Amino acid sequence: MKARVTVTLKAGVLDPQGQAIEGSLKGLGFPQVASVRQGKVFDIVVDGTDEESARSHLTSMCEKLLANTVIENYAIEIAN
Repeated sequence: MKARVTVTLKAGVLDPQGQAIEGSLKGLGFPQVASVRQGKVFDIVVDGTDEESARSHLTSMCEKLLANTVIENYAIEIAN
């Protein structure tokens, strides 16, 4: 079973990398860029066919390693 986990900074958390990307885009001639927030994407293949079990395991992975839940949110998408 294929899954995609997207990890992003929570609103209000400073994002210096996003600010650097925003500045670079503007410097490259894209003045219409108002804001950039960067994040991480993980494509994970989980053995098995039970979506509920896979989601439970993926949530545990996020809570233990993939996301710093103090400053980051995560979203799990499972492809059928």
